[in-house]
Amino acid sequence: MPAYPERTLLVPRGPLDANARVPGSKSITNRALLAAALADGTSTLTGALVAEDADVMIRALGALGADVRPRDDDPTTVDVAGVAGRWPSAGGHLDLALSGTSLRFLTAAVALGHGRFVLDGVARMRERPIGDLVAALRRLGVAASAAGDDRFPPVTVAATGLPGGTTRVAGERSSQFLSGLLLAAPYADGPIEVAVDGTLQSRPFVDLTLHVMRAFGVEVEREGYRRFRVVPAPYRGRAFAVEGDAMAAGYAWGAAALAGGRVRVANVGRDAVQGDKGLLDVLERMGCTVRWSAEASELVAPAGGRLRGGTFDLNDLPDQAQTLAVVALAAGEPVRIVNVGNLRIKETDRLHALAVELRKFGASVDEGVDELTIVPPTAPPPSVEVETYGDHRMAMAFALAGARWPGVRVRGPACVAKTYPAFFDDLAAWGVGVEAA
Repeated sequence: MPAYPERTLLVPRGPLDANARVPGSKSITNRALLAAALADGTSTLTGALVAEDADVMIRALGALGADVRPRDDDPTTVDVAGVAGRWPSAGGHLDLALSGTSLRFLTAAVALGHGRFVLDGVARMRERPIGDLVAALRRLGVAASAAGDDRFPPVTVAATGLPGGTTRVAGERSSQFLSGLLLAAPYADGPIEVAVDGTLQSRPFVDLTLHVMRAFGVEVEREGYRRFRVVPAPYRGRAFAVEGDAMAAGYAWGAAALAGGRVRVANVGRDAVQGDKGLLDVLERMGCTVRWSAEASELVAPAGGRLRGGTFDLNDLPDQAQTLAVVALAAGEPVRIVNVGNLRIKETDRLHALAVELRKFGASVDEGVDELTIVPPTAPPPSVEVETYGDHRMAMAFALAGARWPGVRVRGPACVAKTYPAFFDDLAAWGVGVEAA
């Protein structure tokens, strides 16, 4: 991992003229790692993410008895010997740090084993809800419990195999609860049917789960986003290529939108299966020019650098809300970001953190239960120090402000190692000055 200073100063250096390549998708990497570890046979993942979130998943799968080995000469290539749906480990303690995908996916997956499993993480992880998934597993007959009236980690699963049956899961907090159930279901003792209560959040991430399951040989029957049925069938080991992270690409697009000029992302294109690529549609509505090819994307900022405002529903791509909120500082009219209430249960309460930090730039911010309205400042102050709250996406999103305005400092930049360790190196390569402050 790179060495990070206590604070990083961003220095605008004019319009960008950059060609970028972003790391592998975190969302796809962790889904593919789990499917490959459960599979019958061996798999080779290429283009996988190399960052803390993927490391957490790899270590946890190893603790469960799977043989998961990033190659020494190229850690983006990972060889996985599957366990054919039965964890060799007879229980244990899994430290999942702050990896929400690892926690939600493995809470369901350990039920396939036999033994007592405890899943825990850092202090903030113990504030992130897990009760809806625990309740769904209990309805299937799994002996699962969680702290705080079954609401928060640590989670304990006394596993005796995953029974088949019918269950339901709340959809209004996180799509990861449903994804965790679906990923484990192929190795249950019988068919599993899952009904979704309420409106499912972040639907493209469920599509991503189904995409990975299909790639490893398992088809899921579905009725839209209301009901899913999985018949037991093995995942098959295979070669699997992880596409570039559309969330990470958003930082490149956002940097160009703010600095002016252009950026081309070579490994996130029209054929990408991630919903986060939808940020380009939003930026196009704000006045940027967007060009797609099957494998790449290019954004060109509007002449004069003035962006349009508007109302944008980011429920399908909530993690892009921070990037959009920072880009909104350069808009010519208010920007309203709606239907993103689940940001409150991420690495930090992102809606509140955004409101606090955007006001440092002189913006007027109205914070709603599940939305933000940002009235851009006439001119930001000459110096702003941004607090990251230990949240990688806060650090990366607010660093983009330094592509346009001088005096932007990011406190605690090391948190980017969670998903994008080389972010500040790449930001410098795109044309933004990065200095220790």
